[in-house]
Amino acid sequence: MRSTRIAAAVAGAVILVGGLSACNNDGGKASGGGSSSTGGSDAGGKQDPAQNPVDALKAAQQATKGKKTAKIDASTTSTLLGKQLKQSTKGELDWSQGMRMNVENTMDVGGSSGKPSKPSKAIYAEDAVYMNLGAAMPGDGGKPWTKYPYSLLSKKLGGSGALLQEALQNADPSQPIELLAASGSAKAVGKEDVNGVQATHYTGTITPDQLRGKLGKDLGDMIRKQFEKSGAKSEQLDVWIDSNDLLVKKREKLGGKQPSDSTALYTGYGTKVDVAPPPASQTTTAPGA
Repeated sequence: MRSTRIAAAVAGAVILVGGLSACNNDGGKASGGGSSSTGGSDAGGKQDPAQNPVDALKAAQQATKGKKTAKIDASTTSTLLGKQLKQSTKGELDWSQGMRMNVENTMDVGGSSGKPSKPSKAIYAEDAVYMNLGAAMPGDGGKPWTKYPYSLLSKKLGGSGALLQEALQNADPSQPIELLAASGSAKAVGKEDVNGVQATHYTGTITPDQLRGKLGKDLGDMIRKQFEKSGAKSEQLDVWIDSNDLLVKKREKLGGKQPSDSTALYTGYGTKVDVAPPPASQTTTAPGA
């Protein structure tokens, strides 16, 4: 069913932006699992990431969250029903009032047509996602955009009506940093080049137990089921932070029977973005909404 495929694509884009940490709804109050020290400052007054990764990550979480807008270029590879699924998401983000996005999604299922699907445009608004698949579909009255309320898509994924909407309220780029800081496993790897920018690489491991108490019931159940279904016991989370304490790269790797590997690059923090829904004259509402 078309709406089920759309639901999977929508959920995939949310995970690309915020990862498992898109479900972290503790309001930015997660505490680091490691020690926080005031020592180890460099000549510029900043904490030495190697000595105090939790302090450095908390500073990056606050700086990234405060920018409110950014551009994203992300991709993920996963296994679905024995086939490799690739999805990419590229566009603009605005998390000033929950996460809103104006992105282009591409999906490629190995063994289907052998070719990636045509890019589809998607605008994630407050209560619905608007999809433009490149041409009006039969029954859409010639209108290029279709409105899919999150309540409809969540039900297609087997969750409550508020599932995706709740996730989007927490899917800003700062959430993976916060979760890594709270994991108790964060450590600094060193300086690396990310698209010509020098950034400090941090790595750590996330487990379902570390998510307990930080999730709403529906989201917590969904994440727990994802771990159980994949057979994975943990996820590797890596972030790269530039000299302005901003997230420039994120990578998440989940093992098990259904492994996935996603990478997101972030640029253009604080720039003006356009996330307004399409005009009503160009939009129809999906059946069953």
